[in-house]
Amino acid sequence: MNDDVTNLDELDDLIADNVIGDFIIRLLEFYGSFGPLPGILLPFIEAFLPILPNLVFILANSLVYGLVFGFLYSWIGASVGAIVVFILIRKSERFNWVRRIKYQRHIQRITNFFDRRGFGPMFLLLCFPFSPSALINVVAAFTRMSLQSFILTVGLAKAVMIFSVSYVGDSLASFATEPVKTIVVGVVVGLFWLIGKFIEKRITSKADRDDGETN
Repeated sequence: MNDDVTNLDELDDLIADNVIGDFIIRLLEFYGSFGPLPGILLPFIEAFLPILPNLVFILANSLVYGLVFGFLYSWIGASVGAIVVFILIRKSERFNWVRRIKYQRHIQRITNFFDRRGFGPMFLLLCFPFSPSALINVVAAFTRMSLQSFILTVGLAKAVMIFSVSYVGDSLASFATEPVKTIVVGVVVGLFWLIGKFIEKRITSKADRDDGETN
């Protein structure tokens, strides 16, 4: 209990001097009658508008709803938003302007890389709070990755990213000054990576068996 109070106090200090952070907290508190919906909607919208301060949303959710529910609402919003973007881009490939983007040379190099490497690189990129997740979502839609695999990748990676931000805070200095936090985050990343690889292999092997039976 004391640890939770201490962590919440640390989060409060992190965004107390941030005008945007203070505004987001007041916004979440003002619309508190809507329950978890505001806390879910903000990370969801960020998937479409990456200029929005996703880190502030995550920290504010942790402060307003508590570490556990704040994590859960941020995770649901960010994951569902990324999945919706993925589906919309896939559905939009019939438009010429989308196909022109997809078949640009540099985009093709990136998609080919992800097609060859699979789950691992995309998972690791999405784990980092400062990675261009919106761009990764779009590029993922241009790959041969199945929706099922993308949901797995996003679900695990967003969990790691949001946990890292909530646990460590938005200051990279925390990694240098508090090595225990670095170890904890590293263990979580490694554990989720192993879980993802295991599930990905199961999905791939099942798809191969289904293709074999069809042929």
